[in-house]
This record gives sequence, structure tokens and C-alpha cells, in this order.
Amino acid sequence: MNPGKNYKNERREVAFFMKRLYKQGLTTTSGGNISVRISEDIILLTPSSTDKGRMKWKEIGIMSILGENHTPDLKPSMESEMHLSIYRKMKDVKAVIHAHPVFASSFTAMKAEIRTDLTAEAYAILGEPVKVPYALMGTEELAKLVSEAALNSGVLLLENHGVLTTGESLLQAFDRIEVLENAAKMTLIAELTGKKSPLTRSRIFEIKRLFG
Repeated sequence: MNPGKNYKNERREVAFFMKRLYKQGLTTTSGGNISVRISEDIILLTPSSTDKGRMKWKEIGIMSILGENHTPDLKPSMESEMHLSIYRKMKDVKAVIHAHPVFASSFTAMKAEIRTDLTAEAYAILGEPVKVPYALMGTEELAKLVSEAALNSGVLLLENHGVLTTGESLLQAFDRIEVLENAAKMTLIAELTGKKSPLTRSRIFEIKRLFG
């Protein structure tokens, strides 16, 4: 790390998205964390014990990809290893968001699937989310399970915990978590009415061909 570099603009952007996440009702005051890779070995990560709804840029931690804390006045998030392990495995991932949106998180505690095939937008943005088996939060076991699952999807449902999205940008990761919460709401509505009409296989194929 460059000792004279404080990454103010990049940290400001992370703080902005965390406040946006909170204002959208996608996380709680103390829950959730956001990280961004800004170089091969430097990661910005929201710390522990901060008010997510009023976060300032100076409250965004700076860490090495190996877990060294370059902002010792800030307490690293207990989930920092979960974020870092993803970056170590996936060079194309530039942002990770972990949060506890009510509707999507409810599906992590049910034997039910979030239907991403109810609208073309949801399928194009989310594809097919992957469920991650339960492991205690903040543990190396959870970090290992999550980083392995992230190889197969940018949208993860952590059993009895919450959700996690990755992206090639912070905006993409945020978009995924927002669309996932909407898809969870639509799933409940469709199931309650008993009149769901999901995309056909041919329509899903068209979406995959268009968006990859």
C-alpha cells in the first residue's frame, strides 16, 4: 500500500452504497458489509461497529488481500475473510455485498426457491442463485463455503443467514441484491395467488444467448 494514499474517492463510493443499501431496507444498522477491490492487493471493506445508515468515507477500512489491516483505528468486519477469500479465488470480481434483506433472507430459512424465472429482467441479472450450506458467521468454514459457491454464481443464499452478491463493479453487485429482493417478493406473490406463469425454456434460452 502507498502510505500517502487514502483512497478518499473510492471509500466515499463504498460509504454511499452502504447508506443506499440501508435506505432501501436491504440491511440493518449493524448488519451487512460491502467491499471493493481497487488494486491487485488492496481491498476496501466496511468495518464492524458502525452505523450503516450514516457511514462516512473515513469509516471504510483498507485491507490487503491477505488480511492485513491498514486502518488500525477501524475494527475489521467479522466477515472480512469471507470477502477476501472470494477475491483470492476470482480475479474478475471487483465488489462483494453481503446483507440481510427480509424477503430474500427468508428464503434462506425455508425449503423453497426464489423464482428468478418469473420475469426476464430477474433471470438476466440473477441467473440461478446458489444456496450455501450453513456455517457460523465470521468463521473460516463459512468463508471457504462461500468462496467456492461464488465460482458458480454471482448470487448466493447463505442458509439461515442472509445473501451475498458479487460483481465486476459495485453497481452490478448492488443491482443483483436489489433485483434478488424484488424476485423474492414476486415469488411470494405468485405462490400466494397460485397463478404463476414462469418463463418458458425457450425464453430462458433466448435470455442466456443474449446476456451470456
